[in-house]
Amino acid sequence: MRAAGSQRGGVKPVPADLVSVAHADALARFVRHLRFERSLSEHTVRAYEADVRGLLEHAAKRQQTEVAQLDIGILRSWLAMSATIGKARTTLARRAASARVFTAYCAAQGWLAPDPGLKLASPKAHRLLPAVLSQDQAAALMDSRRPEPEGTPSVPRPGQIARRLRDDAMLEVLYATGIRVGELVGLDVDDVDAGRRVVRVLGKGNKERTVPLGLPAAKAVERWHREGRPVLITLASGPALFVGMRGTRVDQRTVRRLVHARLALVTDAPDLGPHGLRHSAATHLLEGGADLRSVQEILGHATLATTQIYTHVSIERLRATYDRAHPRA
Repeated sequence: MRAAGSQRGGVKPVPADLVSVAHADALARFVRHLRFERSLSEHTVRAYEADVRGLLEHAAKRQQTEVAQLDIGILRSWLAMSATIGKARTTLARRAASARVFTAYCAAQGWLAPDPGLKLASPKAHRLLPAVLSQDQAAALMDSRRPEPEGTPSVPRPGQIARRLRDDAMLEVLYATGIRVGELVGLDVDDVDAGRRVVRVLGKGNKERTVPLGLPAAKAVERWHREGRPVLITLASGPALFVGMRGTRVDQRTVRRLVHARLALVTDAPDLGPHGLRHSAATHLLEGGADLRSVQEILGHATLATTQIYTHVSIERLRATYDRAHPRA
């Protein structure tokens, strides 16, 4: 594989370890393709890279040091080895998907023919239904207030009031829109259109979408922007919509701590993180009569199949209600 074994294009090979030079260079080019051509998130890129590195190490141990030598046999033996050492079905499914994406890339580059990934099957991962809040619990969460530490002055300081307004607004936006926590902290002031009550979101793969913003959420954001944000912003704030106590853009850990702390105040509510609010929002939309395609657009799912899990959540919740309520259930 001359193209993948050369140094053209300024690609720095991934350190070899147990991977051959040709494999390492192919992996480096694949990673660059994912990052710059497909614009995948760093988390996704790292996952692909780790899986494919494992595949190439497995091939190298079997004296297959050129990409052109990869075949369905080596792909299947790699997955079989993963199963033998006890990897979960979800891990096996993810590794199989990573292998298929890699071999398809290599085939497109002319390094591999035919593409063995087309023949690779993988076990279907058991999809666990996500825990979600009931609509009453979600309403209670929006009305909850983070308890102040002991010794806090009875008259709140401006910074405390600002933080409360920010926290209220972030919770309202998470539940109203179903956006991811990374999308929330990435919002800028100009991303909110108060007149149309929509928010512009930059999602996975740098794909932009517009999501409706409910009236309570719009009011909470407007109040934070008017009364809270001016108290906390500094020169380091830039255009960030939500900022921390030091004026920099709020980070995801702060949002996660907020959600856990406020849910602890809601009776019988499951301990969820921000993604649990996303699940809850999607489930409540479907329960309220929204069609699946609209929910897909709101959540920013690439495929409808990802969104369909929420129909199962709604059915299971309906079944649980029936079992509790019907005398002959």
